Amino acid sequence: MAVPKRKTTPPKRDMRRANHDKVTPVEIVACPNCGEATRPHRACGSCGHYKGKKAVAVKTTG
Repeated sequence: MAVPKRKTTPPKRDMRRANHDKVTPVEIVACPNCGEATRPHRACGSCGHYKGKKAVAVKTTG
């Protein structure tokens, strides 16, 4: 059975654990068609355009 030869020090343990808790911010760009904030490389949620073409039909509320 594998057993550690030496005790892992708290700084070494914390450095190893720190990589799992990193949070990256969500990138937001303006839609070139309507100007609404949207995520890159995805169809716009408000107008349905992607790369200058209508990609998704969007329901209108009202």
